[in-house]
Order: sequence, then C-alpha cells, then structure tokens
Amino acid sequence: MTEQTTYSISELAAEFDLTTRSIRFYEDHQLLKPTRRGQTRIYSRQDRVQLKLILRGKRLGFSLIEIKELFDLWDTTKGGSQKQLALLNAKIEERKLALEQQQNDINMLRIELENAQQRCLEALKEFD
Repeated sequence: MTEQTTYSISELAAEFDLTTRSIRFYEDHQLLKPTRRGQTRIYSRQDRVQLKLILRGKRLGFSLIEIKELFDLWDTTKGGSQKQLALLNAKIEERKLALEQQQNDINMLRIELENAQQRCLEALKEFD
C-alpha cells in the first residue's frame, strides 16, 4: 500500500476530524501552505505532517504563534533541527512551570472552598 502524495482539504479534514474551516484557519496563519490548482487547495505530505504537528502542539498547550515560531525556525535556519529542539525544550519547560502554577492555584482554591463550605455547614447547624 503506497501513501498518497497529495491530499484535498476534505481528505485532511476527515482524517484529522476537523472542519475544512479549521484547516483554512491554519492556512490563514501561514502554518500550512498548500499549492493551488485554480481554486482547489492541494496539500502535500509535508502539509499533512505539519497539520499533525499543529494539532499535537495545541494538545500540549502551545499557541499558534509558538507553533509557527517553531516551524519558521526549521524553515529558515541551516541548523534548524538543533535550534528547533532547543526552543521546543524551552517552551515545554515553560509550559510545565505554568501547569505547576495552575495546579498550585487550584489546590489553594480547593482549600479555600473547603474552608468556606465548612463555615457554611457550621452556620447551618445553628439553625437546627
């Protein structure tokens, strides 16, 4: 079985369970650069891989700007791979720190809610 060399927007949308509008949105942000045949977009294997990486980056919490920065670094530098990996590593570390802070904030909020609930239950007992 040979892998396709080109894809239509509807084929990619179906494969990745996206709307065609989402794919055009990524194209508008220069994350995908399909060729054109008249009004028809023709996506390459590289575009398919890029789309897969965009979706993975979004799942990891990266913004489209950060994803584009990584793509641009790969495209414009001779040593893109090493620089791209170093930048990705730094962004992952930033994301982990942000998640840790969010987790700490959630834990503090939970404690505050538990305290408020306890005060509320104690006040309700006074009505009995």
